Amino acid sequence: MTVQKQMEHAVDSPLEQGRLTRTEILSKLEKENVQFLRLVFTDISGVAKNVEVPKSMFEKALDGQCLFDGSSIEGFTRIEESDMVLVPDLDTFRVFPWNDENQGRNARIICDVHSSDGSSFEGCPRGTLKRQIARAGEIGYQMMAGIEAEFFLFEREGNTPTTRTHDKGGYFDLAPVDRGEPCRRAICNALHALGFEVEASHHEVAAGQHEIDFRYGDALSVADNLMTFRLVVRKIAADFGLHATFMPKPVYGINGSGMHTHQSLFDEKGTNAFFDKSAERQLSDVALAYIAGLLGHAKGLCALTNPIVNSYKRLVPGYEAPTHIAWSEKNRSPLCRIPARRGVGTRVELRMPDPACNPYLALTGMLAAGIDGVKNKKEPPAPVDKNLYTMSQRERAKHKVDSLPGNLSEAIDALEKDKVLCDALGAHIVEKFTSEKRAEWSEYIAQVHEWEIDRYLSRF
Repeated sequence: MTVQKQMEHAVDSPLEQGRLTRTEILSKLEKENVQFLRLVFTDISGVAKNVEVPKSMFEKALDGQCLFDGSSIEGFTRIEESDMVLVPDLDTFRVFPWNDENQGRNARIICDVHSSDGSSFEGCPRGTLKRQIARAGEIGYQMMAGIEAEFFLFEREGNTPTTRTHDKGGYFDLAPVDRGEPCRRAICNALHALGFEVEASHHEVAAGQHEIDFRYGDALSVADNLMTFRLVVRKIAADFGLHATFMPKPVYGINGSGMHTHQSLFDEKGTNAFFDKSAERQLSDVALAYIAGLLGHAKGLCALTNPIVNSYKRLVPGYEAPTHIAWSEKNRSPLCRIPARRGVGTRVELRMPDPACNPYLALTGMLAAGIDGVKNKKEPPAPVDKNLYTMSQRERAKHKVDSLPGNLSEAIDALEKDKVLCDALGAHIVEKFTSEKRAEWSEYIAQVHEWEIDRYLSRF
């Protein structure tokens, strides 16, 4: 809910100072007494995977000579064409600020997935985002983004997570009701050691719900950071005897966890292309066209930003999550909001994403939607400054306000019909992603849920 701290500086990555050469990485691995190096990549669902190599394999790993079986990874390849290669991005090398079970220090490096012939694998989510970034660069723009990822901390029973909260705190509450404060501080310290610039951390609206905000950056760095952020949060929470979850709506009747995503385009001169001092609302034509793109592709985009069955338990009226496709400046009920900051900090906040998404695919979709608006000089509808939750259906129709998909199946239908998003993702990812989500939906609707038993068993 906290607005990402104002984008007051230029487009330097917050991790720029941590970049090392291959030789420097090998030297640091030796100096820090690192015993294992994790080669991290992401499957189509946004789940982090890794191949861990010992010291004897460090040089080979850094040279991109490590193979793995892609047929075992969701959405990758068939068994008859399973050999894949992990190509490390040296800019992402980090030493973890903890020891793993007295086995010495570990490090990680994020990798792109390539086919065995050396070509970039079309099903690699990170590679998909890089391709979309390159397309935006061809017309002179770089996407900058900042995310607000919320999460819950729950108690455990042994190794089993529960949905019992560790506190009874509320928005911005302090100790003693907020028992998560020392855990959040430890998370922030770990993130700082990994090169993050943490800007704020606080208790969120719901009991057990928290938010930690870190500095904006280019789209690829932000996606990498979110994957690392989720790992760190879960690891530190476990150290405190708690279970961290990025599930969008783990508890009925309270706010769910969102991942509001602030975004803007910078031109080749490093100037925010969304700002026009002389324009109405000081929003440039590029900004308005980008907003139009987000709104126009919102239904299909929902499948990428809200990719699980549970996502749509959050996107319901009454819990501050958007349900309708509109935009505004100060109003927080529409899908897109324009924060007050202008100049270099001019941006649009997309409010529907949740932290269960694959950040590489979600940002690919957002950027593709926005760039489609810019390239085709689309115009958004008039902003809606009324509370959309309290507007009648007739009022919404008058303002031409459409609704987001009501469930995962509707979102997948919309994605399959959206040529711009499908072209951005590529045929392989579209086929594998939609197939997996269709199966998830079919399994869900075939289940008999506790609500049904409670409501119908003795009634009929």
